[in-house]
Amino acid sequence: MPYPEGHKLKVRRKIIESAAQAFRTNGIRDISVPFIMKGAGLTHGGFYSHFDNKEQLVAEACRYAISDTIALLQKAADQEKQGPKINAIIDYYLSRHHRDRTEMGCILPALSSEISRSSDEVRQVFTHELERMIDFISNTAKVDTATGSVLLSTMVGALVLARSVNDCKLSDSLLTAGKQHAKGLIKT
Repeated sequence: MPYPEGHKLKVRRKIIESAAQAFRTNGIRDISVPFIMKGAGLTHGGFYSHFDNKEQLVAEACRYAISDTIALLQKAADQEKQGPKINAIIDYYLSRHHRDRTEMGCILPALSSEISRSSDEVRQVFTHELERMIDFISNTAKVDTATGSVLLSTMVGALVLARSVNDCKLSDSLLTAGKQHAKGLIKT
């Protein structure tokens, strides 16, 4: 009996979601195809009917993860009723919740250092997705892309450092300082 229409696309999406979650949490190098497929509830034998190689999956996972992050940030912005919507994005991005939930968090702080050593294909996709994220931040903040780049860089850097330390007080202070500095970049 043949699979229903759209089945292959649904399976591919499950694999991409599993990969994005695994890469966000553990990085690219330490995650195997069998691990990703198991996370999707599949056997690893079916991987190559959806992807040519792991690099292609990394690229797709980057696209998916940025779209997912933009949707989360847009939701936070849409809930802001009084202040500038960018403030809600900054508050969400530099929150304990985002810091502590790497599996659903932004892929930029999770993978940037590994992406720099990836293939040109992956780096090209990552570059495009980074530009899309900068545009989203710039448009929401109503600033030029140079300022949007600095704003996003501030947020990503603060989150990377907050996730890196084992001192909760220091981690929280890095988030707070990042929020203050990021909001200071926006002239309202």
